[in-house]
Amino acid sequence: MATPYPTSMQSVYLDLLSRHLDQRVNELGGTPLLREIKGKGYWYTQIAIKGHKVQRYLGPDSDEMRERIGRARSAVEDQKSARSANRALVRQLESMGAPRLDRNTGSLLRAMAAVGVFRLGGTLVGTHAYRLYALELGVKLSGLFEATQDVDIASFERLSLAIEDKVDPSLVQSLHSLNMEPAPALDPARPTKWITKGGGPDIEFLAPSFTEEEGPIRLDALDGWAHGFHYLNYLIAEPIDAVALYLDGVLVQIPRPERYAIHKLIVAQRRKRSDRAKARKDLDQARDLIEALSIDRYDDLKDAYETAAAIGPKWRQAIAKSFERRPDIKNLLSFA
Repeated sequence: MATPYPTSMQSVYLDLLSRHLDQRVNELGGTPLLREIKGKGYWYTQIAIKGHKVQRYLGPDSDEMRERIGRARSAVEDQKSARSANRALVRQLESMGAPRLDRNTGSLLRAMAAVGVFRLGGTLVGTHAYRLYALELGVKLSGLFEATQDVDIASFERLSLAIEDKVDPSLVQSLHSLNMEPAPALDPARPTKWITKGGGPDIEFLAPSFTEEEGPIRLDALDGWAHGFHYLNYLIAEPIDAVALYLDGVLVQIPRPERYAIHKLIVAQRRKRSDRAKARKDLDQARDLIEALSIDRYDDLKDAYETAAAIGPKWRQAIAKSFERRPDIKNLLSFA
């Protein structure tokens, strides 16, 4: 059975998350306005920069977003005090045993958040996202403290085009300032992966591919290129907010845990034979999440499974193969 964290830990984490979401609205400042794009509502804040009106993207319309905007208008806490309070909450979570980021990864994600990568639709995926489910679900997960160098951030091309806002400063400028350079690639003019000079964390940008090829895809909002991948659209649909523990916390987006778990069942079967270790890790992560979700979020897990199964026979076959390899996972799903 998944070992639950004390309820007090999750309460502290939810407080930290709520504070960061409020501060995102506060720090952008300006006048909030609601725009309709292709029949859906999106909130922006309008600010003046060098005499020109500029609109910064806040997020999709929701009751929660409207409440945050309302609180921002009456906010009295300054940024210095807010960050100090957040640091205290982060230290409290760390003292209770919550997983935190190493300095190099924390610095990289903090820089990406500062220029607006996650605000503009970027979603942290891979093991770094998996680590954040410990606090989201309130349970201890295996493999939380293993070192990993890769940071993967995914986004939809169509969202990047629709929101009409960009990272500032540019992604290239930010990555160069972190002593990073494009990784060697077949198409050096469209880099999707960046490496740290002299060693350190790598970062790769990803986007769902809806064609046979999985080549570079332009992400306007992130002002850069992403590697196209199949199956990714399912994973990053309707992401959730999360705070990674580093300094005063880093506000990011991660996939919904139930979609992450089912997605791992699929990608485990796409791995090459040389990547058997990664396939085992995929299935280990899927099992841990499914066990935790089956207790408190059973309906969400069932919906995610049925959505994936309805996409097509290739998806169903991949899930079935993962069940063959790991019957312990299927035994957790009475509806499978």
